[in-house]
Amino acid sequence: MTTPQRIIILRFSAMGDVAMVASVLNAFAAQNPSVEMIMVSREGFKPFFDGIDNLTFHPIQPKTLHKGIDGLFKLYQELRKYKPTAIADLHDNLRSRAISTFFRLTRVKIKRIDKGRAEKKALTRKENKIFRQLKHTVERYADVFRELKFDVRLNYQLKRDPQQLPLKAKALFENNQTKKIGISPFAQHVYKVYPLDRMEEVIASLSTLGYELFIFGGGKFEKSVAEEWALTYSNTHNLIGTFNLSEELAIISNLDLMVSMDSSGMHMASLVGIPVVSIWGPTHPYAGFLGYGQVESDCIQIDHPARPNSIYGNKPCMCGVHSSMDLIDPETIVNKIKQKLHG
Repeated sequence: MTTPQRIIILRFSAMGDVAMVASVLNAFAAQNPSVEMIMVSREGFKPFFDGIDNLTFHPIQPKTLHKGIDGLFKLYQELRKYKPTAIADLHDNLRSRAISTFFRLTRVKIKRIDKGRAEKKALTRKENKIFRQLKHTVERYADVFRELKFDVRLNYQLKRDPQQLPLKAKALFENNQTKKIGISPFAQHVYKVYPLDRMEEVIASLSTLGYELFIFGGGKFEKSVAEEWALTYSNTHNLIGTFNLSEELAIISNLDLMVSMDSSGMHMASLVGIPVVSIWGPTHPYAGFLGYGQVESDCIQIDHPARPNSIYGNKPCMCGVHSSMDLIDPETIVNKIKQKLHG
């Protein structure tokens, strides 16, 4: 009898990167239906993987149960029970390397992502910048499975499949005559955020044009900003702090368009097949983090030799006395949205 193939897949954070893994595993499951997958990530990211065939989600709890080397050994002991035939390390950090090392001692096959660090450094350095398109991150993920001798072909097509709306969101979608636009205006790093006063101009224009707007993402501060916008502009709704991740994905799947930073909002929209107009500052689509199935022509960005200066957007990108985000005009964003929705 042939030994069943079981792959343990390691990718613990960040939210957008984990969402991109889900896009790859959707394709992998369809093309390798006999292979069992065990996805190891933070518990909050489980909704990204709901509905993927032959996938079991195993949560890592890095701040409690799986903290430190003793905690990682405990996680290894939990994962051993699956009797994996291979480990796909899609993270390549200290935690994933520790888990891989434990399994290597039992002769389980290990393959690890090539993050292309040298090419990314060349893309973002100030002097002698090598400005070219790098391999997409989802291809880097898929390469790990290919090295394990599995066939994975990515078609980069958005697959729209509207999910059932949460009960408390249905009233917001009653008007079938208006286009529904999600806006994810925040990001983990402040330098990736389009200035909020300028984003407010975008929202004001879209509201005047009669679009239905839904604000996603963020914590207490972001919620207060979104609530103020919702009170000020008609047809504008704050969803922050109201819905869980599964419900947000369902809502996004019913939108016509998402407007996002280079952030998890873009990747969540990709996962449910929704096109995105994305706004880029210190980062650049060339680094390989454009949403799966999205196109560069829908990216709003300026051409400037200082860009990109960062992979993660954790430092400012100045173009003279202005940041690269400040040089993007709100009207440019509004016009791109109108073009995308109406041709």
